[in-house]
Amino acid sequence: MSAFAELMAFQRETEALALIAGRLEWDQETVMPPGAAQQRGEESAALAGVIHARRTDPRIGDWLAAAEAPDAAGQRALELIARAHRRNGCIPARLAAEIARVTSLAQGIWAAARAADDVARFLPTLRNVVALKREAGQALAAGGFGADAYDALIDEYEPGMTAARLAAMFGRMRPRLVALREAVLGAERRPKPLEGLFPKEAQLAFARELADAFGYDWARGRLDLAVHPFSSGQGEDVRITTRVVETEPFNCFYSTIHEVGHACYEQGIDAAHRLTPLGQGVSMGVHESQSRIYENQLGRSRAFTGWMWGRMRDIFGPLRAADAAAFWGTVNRVHSGFIRTEADEVHYNLHVMLRFDLERELIGGGLEVEDLEAAWNDRFHRDFGVVVDRPANGMLQDVHWSVGAIGYFPTYSLGNVYAGCLHRALRADLPELDASLAQGDARPATAWLREKVQRTGGLYDPAATIARACGFAPTEEPLLDYLEAKFGEIYGLS
Repeated sequence: MSAFAELMAFQRETEALALIAGRLEWDQETVMPPGAAQQRGEESAALAGVIHARRTDPRIGDWLAAAEAPDAAGQRALELIARAHRRNGCIPARLAAEIARVTSLAQGIWAAARAADDVARFLPTLRNVVALKREAGQALAAGGFGADAYDALIDEYEPGMTAARLAAMFGRMRPRLVALREAVLGAERRPKPLEGLFPKEAQLAFARELADAFGYDWARGRLDLAVHPFSSGQGEDVRITTRVVETEPFNCFYSTIHEVGHACYEQGIDAAHRLTPLGQGVSMGVHESQSRIYENQLGRSRAFTGWMWGRMRDIFGPLRAADAAAFWGTVNRVHSGFIRTEADEVHYNLHVMLRFDLERELIGGGLEVEDLEAAWNDRFHRDFGVVVDRPANGMLQDVHWSVGAIGYFPTYSLGNVYAGCLHRALRADLPELDASLAQGDARPATAWLREKVQRTGGLYDPAATIARACGFAPTEEPLLDYLEAKFGEIYGLS
């Protein structure tokens, strides 16, 4: 075998082991018995150690030095393997295994603390997670992966992105978002919230119908329940989760559509890239562009919600919204809620900016874990004008910090920015799209996204992936223009 072939065969096994580790995480969040948490932590740590040893194996350096790529895809694979090898080499095996062990245990501790509204129960674990991630970030920064520890953690989710660039982008976005929010909340027109009881099984049946509408492949997937919805897997096994509150069906429906966006990305990657570094989404920002465009620009569009209004009346009976236009307003109703995953499009990025600033301070040492709840509550009151009523609606609402996903949050807003760009290009290429959406068929949009974005997987850098799809470099302007036009119409703004 050539050096390239040997390296790719070795990489294929490493990728397979990483998918097994992901399946353990899926199992833990969906069906694992609660008494198995301690053992699962040891299992996760053991597997993380094996994977880390493979990713830092000195033979990789030898293979890379000798390998000759047969084509552009092979060359890109070599670049990604080399980058990952350098990055993983910055993290001691002890630290990689300990992060896996602690974050595996932390998930259950977080879930219990959230259910009990007991921050104190979670703080010792969170303190440990933050300390480990600070150590990892510092090691990565010393190895050249960012100017500081937080940059290095962001780089894990969005290669090449920095906190300074994100802060500048957020600084440009915030004034227009705040001005739009103030205009909307001051408008005379007030869409009504949805009210009523929507049975669990009926919600889940309609959630499956929504997944069908976007082209999710059930032969390679499944739908389960989780405390915090997520998508898991690649290629031939891509699973989604949702959650159900019988008085809040949009929670289930839009969580499902969001995760279908992630899943369609993974299902849509060229099969030739499977079990290679190209066989997964290139970054979390690009991944979020898929989930957010599915959920918002498509799933909350006037055309698609018109179809949803009819189907929900068929399934659940009469709705408070008198017609499809009123229902569109209900789906997109703007209000200062506590929960990021339930936030309207106007407020959503403000939720992300709050988390970005707090975790940047946590990793930088300007904020300690013991002071996080007070800092969160103070910032939330300043940004949203609402006093946090309980921890589950505040700092305990998200799973990310418990699993060590620090640096992940800003990719949600970056995904929104990318989605705004993709939506502009999509509408230009598919001027008749609303006719399909009005029939509950979003598959033409999925086909466009599959061809323009999804099939390439990790072939191009994140910004290049979006630029190639759109024909222009990514910028926040299309997203802000879309939000102002949409909510201006819904709320009758001049």
